[in-house]
Amino acid sequence: MARQPDDKATAQFSSDDSALIRELALLLDETSLTEIEIERAGLRVRVARNISIAAAMPASYQSAGPMPLAAATPAAEAADLSKHPGVVPSQMVGTAYWSPEPGAKPFIEVGSKVSVGQTLLIIEAMKTMNQIPSPRAGTVTQILIEDGQPVEFGEPLVIIE
Repeated sequence: MARQPDDKATAQFSSDDSALIRELALLLDETSLTEIEIERAGLRVRVARNISIAAAMPASYQSAGPMPLAAATPAAEAADLSKHPGVVPSQMVGTAYWSPEPGAKPFIEVGSKVSVGQTLLIIEAMKTMNQIPSPRAGTVTQILIEDGQPVEFGEPLVIIE
């Protein structure tokens, strides 16, 4: 015998809730977010979408040939890289970009020599572009993120040796 939903569970989900879900889905598209979760009056709603890295990259980078990026690293290796003495971690949550605008030359490439304070990349957070400066002089040996990739606080971005 199939289990019928109880009245209390179905009563919590109304046409107003459907409208809220539609609004959240539109907000995802408008803001380029990948996930939104809210809780209101005991009802928790999470709207998420999957995006591929290629879809998030500007078209100018998709067809630009080889990317100035070290090979993608598995999660376990990325955790080890966070302990690397030359790692530059993300200072905030946001979306990381390699260049000041789509189609422009990237701030750095693997092998670039950088000086203290030189912009390595930018992170967009709350519609503000934040320059990420180099904390040390050296040579960029790895770029650990894709252009247009969402990043978390403390996530390794670049290795400078």
